[in-house]
Amino acid sequence: MTQNPEQSQDTSKTRQLLGMKGAASGETNIWKIRLQLMKPITWIPLIWGVVCGAASSGGYTWGVNDFLMALTCMLLSGPLMAGYTQTLNDFYDREIDAINEPYRPIPSGAISVPQVVTQILVLLLAGLGLSYFLDVWAGHDFPIMLCLTAFGAFIAYIYSAPPLKLKKNGWLGNYALGSSYIALPWWAGHALFGQLNGTLIILTLFYSLAGLGIAVVNDFKSVEGDRELGLQSLPVMFGITTAAWICVVMIDTFQAGVAGYLVSIHQNLYATLVILLVIPQIVFQDMYFLRDPLKNDVKYQASAQPFLVLGMLVVGLALGHA
Repeated sequence: MTQNPEQSQDTSKTRQLLGMKGAASGETNIWKIRLQLMKPITWIPLIWGVVCGAASSGGYTWGVNDFLMALTCMLLSGPLMAGYTQTLNDFYDREIDAINEPYRPIPSGAISVPQVVTQILVLLLAGLGLSYFLDVWAGHDFPIMLCLTAFGAFIAYIYSAPPLKLKKNGWLGNYALGSSYIALPWWAGHALFGQLNGTLIILTLFYSLAGLGIAVVNDFKSVEGDRELGLQSLPVMFGITTAAWICVVMIDTFQAGVAGYLVSIHQNLYATLVILLVIPQIVFQDMYFLRDPLKNDVKYQASAQPFLVLGMLVVGLALGHA
């Protein structure tokens, strides 16, 4: 069914507010512009990562105190730290966005550079302050939440900012992004209700290689600008088709590897569920992504990623019961 012009405009405005591709331009409300910079659509996996960490800790209980602590950690990981990361990235990507997405707030002139810098600093300081508050609330002897938040802020900075600007390298940049969206919020949720350990850290870093594949999907929307400005994303380095295959192989292979680990610790039911959740991802990869990555990147993410995030929760529950 074809959308009428009013429906199309409403959809475009919604996409703009969420920070999605294909947004409208011309927004003048400064708070909506600030929200657009924070890309609320990107908060979801980090909030979910906190849920997975709470599950894997084995220490979360369904009481008011733990529930409020978990919500506060979600606020930290999603709106504050993901918002900081996305605003920082837009600030350093304003030249690329002028080519790929000129409707974005900074290249369109909807918000000034000093206003953007202020937003970055406010979000960062709020995140650091809230993380220390969580340490006090949880009774931690060592400020693990503050350290995780500071580490995440540092990774976000070197990902976006020169001279390192990890995103210039398709492998390093996308792994930094993937691990930030999977491992870091998982660690935060786990550390809030339990004790971080080497096994969990290694496993979630391994799982983050699937997140690397998801991060590559985001590169297909900016191939033109990346190529023009010399950023070595995987689609630029290997071409569209090869990069799409690299992406899906990584997503599926490393999820299967995590399922193998669950078998090794005798969590066979959970391992089976992870594999079953990989199957529809493979179907959508064939239906959408591999056939036309440039056209179907968003459609593929919307259809396949729910199975990836459900798999993360299954793994978290398995670890919590191990």
